[in-house]
Amino acid sequence: MPGLPPLGEPFPDVRRIAVLRGGGLGDLVFALPAIAALRASYPGASVTLLGSPVHRALLAGRPDVVDEVDVLPVVPGVGDASGTEVDDAATERSVERHRARGYDLAVQVHGGGRNSNPFLLRLGARHTIGTRTSDAVPLERTIPYVYYQHEVLRALEVVALAGAAPVGGAVLTPTPAELERGAELLGRSGAGGDGRPVVALHPGASDPRRRWSPDRFGHLAARLAHHGVRVVVVGDGEDVALADHVVAAARAREPRRASLVGSLAGQLSLSDLVGVLASVDVVVADDSGPRHVAEAVGTATSSVFWFGNVINAGALGRTRHRVAMAYTTACPVCGADITQVGWTAERCEHDASVVDAVTLDEVWGNTREVLDGVLAARGERVGRDLDGGTQVDSSYGLHV
Repeated sequence: MPGLPPLGEPFPDVRRIAVLRGGGLGDLVFALPAIAALRASYPGASVTLLGSPVHRALLAGRPDVVDEVDVLPVVPGVGDASGTEVDDAATERSVERHRARGYDLAVQVHGGGRNSNPFLLRLGARHTIGTRTSDAVPLERTIPYVYYQHEVLRALEVVALAGAAPVGGAVLTPTPAELERGAELLGRSGAGGDGRPVVALHPGASDPRRRWSPDRFGHLAARLAHHGVRVVVVGDGEDVALADHVVAAARAREPRRASLVGSLAGQLSLSDLVGVLASVDVVVADDSGPRHVAEAVGTATSSVFWFGNVINAGALGRTRHRVAMAYTTACPVCGADITQVGWTAERCEHDASVVDAVTLDEVWGNTREVLDGVLAARGERVGRDLDGGTQVDSSYGLHV
């Protein structure tokens, strides 16, 4: 793959591999291609992911991805958990348990190594690879950690140190049960089963500054509904209020098509979310975990990003993925510089959106073009008035 270094010499007799990657949904998704590369290069080895509870939930029932997910203890900078105190005794028990397994290779793809490298070394693996900032302790083989690099490529560059080459194929394959459940949930929400195209919206993001206005999401939903597209808003329990706002705004703008807009926010397990995201035609979202999962399961996306985050986390392709970028460089409230590099940045206290400069027309245009491509491949056409349902036409197009 262009941009990646030559493969390192593979390590001999590797039977047990540990991969350290904490964080949220997106953090895991970024590591999955690297894990797949390790699987292909060391086919006889078991792979244990040292991750977070959400990783365990997402990978449950997917032994093709990893053999086991072991939840990290609360370690500052490694296994942080909001509101949970550090328990040194629990950490020591976790470390000893992993040391007893006798890992042949331990892989660190969790940040720059300032905190994660010392933890990885405590596991006692025969070989270690990972990233390293200038002030991090070294591992056996490392690449320099430079903040602005796409996380997928960074992780692939790490595993290349162990001779693992990128492999093709789906990053996250939904199970038949998930697809069945996704179709069922969409049908129950009124967003499926009648042949209309379906677009999912996710208006949330773990960092409030990355959220596009729910009013604009609502306006977008209304435009989609006006053209006969069904819209379902997704999210976890924390996104319910945002989702309700989006649905209300859309129905107010397009009351005749109110039945085409609904919400599943707060009603989905992670397995349900995978099934729903894999079953819709396009996902429109902020820079968020569900957006990254949607891309991982192969669904087309239209997203809203702060421009700096596109480098690290944006979709790499443009045939099935479009990104609308905000070029904001300062906090809209206090004017603090927000372009400082990742781990050194001092965050101001304000949560005002830094992506609201992205216009509705830009996101609408991106979404329309992506949906055009998805449905044109199926020979479908959506017209302006669809009270009788979708039309099938080889010259499909969404008309403004």
